[in-house]
Amino acid sequence: MINWSAIRKQFPVTERTAYLNTAAAGPLSRRVMEAGSEYYRQMMADGDVHWDEWREKLEVVRKRIAEFINAEPDEIAFTTNTSSGMNIIVDALEGRGEVISGDLEFPVSTIPWMHRRIPVHLVRSVAGEIDLNDIRRAMTGKTGIISISHVQFSNGLRIGLERLGAEKGRHALVVNASQSAGVFEIDVRRMKIDALCATGHKWMLSGYGSGFVFLSRNLLGQSKPRSIGWLSVEDPYADRNAEIHLRKDAAARAELGCPHFAGIFAIGASIDFLTSIGIKNIEARALSLNRLLTDRLGEAGWTVLSPLRNENSRSAETLVALENQAQVVAQLAQQGVIVTKKPEGIRVATDLFNNEQDIERLIEGLKNSRGA
Repeated sequence: MINWSAIRKQFPVTERTAYLNTAAAGPLSRRVMEAGSEYYRQMMADGDVHWDEWREKLEVVRKRIAEFINAEPDEIAFTTNTSSGMNIIVDALEGRGEVISGDLEFPVSTIPWMHRRIPVHLVRSVAGEIDLNDIRRAMTGKTGIISISHVQFSNGLRIGLERLGAEKGRHALVVNASQSAGVFEIDVRRMKIDALCATGHKWMLSGYGSGFVFLSRNLLGQSKPRSIGWLSVEDPYADRNAEIHLRKDAAARAELGCPHFAGIFAIGASIDFLTSIGIKNIEARALSLNRLLTDRLGEAGWTVLSPLRNENSRSAETLVALENQAQVVAQLAQQGVIVTKKPEGIRVATDLFNNEQDIERLIEGLKNSRGA
């Protein structure tokens, strides 16, 4: 039996607010804060003497990330955000054909391809959903890549990656997992994902400046990075200027220069924390709270724009229709309820540290805003 109240106490933000904003940026737990702070304490006290120790610890974190998504350590590279990860993926897949994506996407899933003058074809959503049959129908002899988010930032739609992976054919499946990694199970083998990127500052709960990218061994064997750094070679400490020998079939060859140790140690601590709870337990908790949220919103007369027709499409974030969004978000914040302003209304996220009282505070706050 999971003690969710004890887990909630790991997040000091819950002492003051109903923080329903993980889809924008997740708060840090005490454990994760300590992991990042410990690096800075060592650097402050000792300077660079812990370099070798930090490098060894970095490889442990790489292994933890690999286990978290059922990959191999050499398929994982550290990044600082989703954009850096997606650009590494574009480097690896440039020349593989045109791209299929969707009109609900966050632009990082589309514009890096367009920047390389790779055509992107957007599948149109219907009633807030992307039909996987429409993705299949969009496949042509010219397309070679599907670039899509596991969970859509715009309305919370969750894509069936296992089915998409089974039906992708010769297309490379590229997944933006920034709105799902840390709250939904990801298995790159079972889902037949070729490349995946995620930031740490959302559902991974490890703060800005942390993230990772996955490149399958098959993809690594067929590509090489466009940009490299001094640690991208097999023997970086040999300081060779006359020749270059890239690390063989290792995603880490795309890591540029000295690592951002604090962010890496933070995401490592977060993965250890999430793994100790169990990703399936986290998923069940977040979805249970989300069902309560949408039920209470409906009872209170608010319109939910997130697709709820199919429970498999439900995620842990909900788009709620309302006017005067900026005013409502500000009023909610004054009442200690934190959500995100969106063009159509507000976005509400339910994560493992939230509880039923957070949802009731939101409903009460919305009621007060209606009467204002």
